[in-house]
Amino acid sequence: MLHALYKGLVDYDAATGDPVDVVADSITSPDQKVWTIKIKSGWKFDNGEPVDADSFIRAWNYSAYGPNVQDNAHFFDKVVGFDDLQSEDPDGEDGPLEAPEPKTKQMSGLAKTGDLSFTVTLKEPFASFPRMLGYNAFYPNAKACNDDMKACNEKPIGNGPFKMDGAWQHNQQIKLVRSDTYAGPKAKIGHLTFRIYDTINTAYTDMLAGELDILNAVPASKYKEAVGKFGDHMLRVPSSDFNYLSVPYYVTAFSNPKTRQAISLAIDRQPIIDALFDGSFVPARSIISPAVGGSRPDACKFCDYDPARAKQLLAEAGGWPAGQKLQLWCNSGGGHEQWLQAIGDQVKKNLGIEYEIRCDLPFAQYLSQLLDPRKATGPFRMRWQMDYPATEDYLRPLYTKGAPGNFENYDNPKVDDLVHQGDLAKTTAEQLKYYQAAEDIVLTDLPIIPLWFGVSSVVKGSHVGNVTYNKAIGVDWATVTYQK
Repeated sequence: MLHALYKGLVDYDAATGDPVDVVADSITSPDQKVWTIKIKSGWKFDNGEPVDADSFIRAWNYSAYGPNVQDNAHFFDKVVGFDDLQSEDPDGEDGPLEAPEPKTKQMSGLAKTGDLSFTVTLKEPFASFPRMLGYNAFYPNAKACNDDMKACNEKPIGNGPFKMDGAWQHNQQIKLVRSDTYAGPKAKIGHLTFRIYDTINTAYTDMLAGELDILNAVPASKYKEAVGKFGDHMLRVPSSDFNYLSVPYYVTAFSNPKTRQAISLAIDRQPIIDALFDGSFVPARSIISPAVGGSRPDACKFCDYDPARAKQLLAEAGGWPAGQKLQLWCNSGGGHEQWLQAIGDQVKKNLGIEYEIRCDLPFAQYLSQLLDPRKATGPFRMRWQMDYPATEDYLRPLYTKGAPGNFENYDNPKVDDLVHQGDLAKTTAEQLKYYQAAEDIVLTDLPIIPLWFGVSSVVKGSHVGNVTYNKAIGVDWATVTYQK
């Protein structure tokens, strides 16, 4: 929905994933450390405010300011002055003492040089910085939004091809209408409503009944049925989805890497994909999606199906604790229980380990109660979708120390160093050398068990015309056509 309401400095080419200037007129740097960003004139927010240098600077500072507790704050940690916007709670989140105010509310690395230009100074050179700027963390913000963020969360003030038509109707829908002040090509349709569902299967049922015009995520278990029912009204494209099992390092049974390797080798991914997902996924033998450059189809040496080797490695690790069941976790409502049971059956057959399924928490509670406090008692279902099309985005957020997606508490200084060296590299080829070396270590340590890469299946009704899908942003809502 955010891609319908907002436009950032860049978008991404649907074929290559390369950044394409949108609000930005140019993004340049002589040293990949100090970046000059120039903004096109004529862009406005829905309320008439200009989209200018201030709109980006205030948005980025708001996001980075620690007390605002923004999920995307970490994307600004490369900017000089980010650390001064953070403070540490002296007795942790649950203690009575409050964290002190940060030193400042503005990153010193952001400097306005004109109404339509500003510079960004990074702590170190980072060649992929322009590639990051299409992600929604870097969108501009209207002053009216900053002045009343609570109201803006219910009814955002955007600068995109659509604008809000009333406030967010929680758990029901979000209604948008075409924005006539949008500076880019006008949206083809006048109205766009996002329906909100508890389960994807309910949404699919509504699509079959003609209650929806577009469903941008067909349930994997209904893939073959959807092909038969929708035919050429179904679009199937590789996505950036990476599905895996996180393995909790803090549980003693998984502390030996050979145990984790054994479990991975005991899983035969393709039959599960064929039986439960209608063959719509691709077995993962890498942690980097084929949707971005740098993915290798055979990077993982422990992702093949090899029961004999799995038994050998488990024995070398000292075996499985007697009487202890393997607990497999997932969130409720996503239809994950079946495939998780299939994995449990394979592990039981090949390694003799009894298991149980724990899938009773809705996703919000799954994250807040299970993952953040590090209370998982066994491997838990996770999915990663890239923030922006870059190899680095499949490594840093998931496997570097303290990263926001590192729910396993994985910590390997060699990986951190290689990712850092890749960031400093000046060419894509140099970057890949370091990033792939980091991937090799992760795929040996196996803090996660790779399962499969996703494929996006989008279906449209008979009245819907042009539907294009971009691996970085999903459906391009502005180009959708509709004929009554």
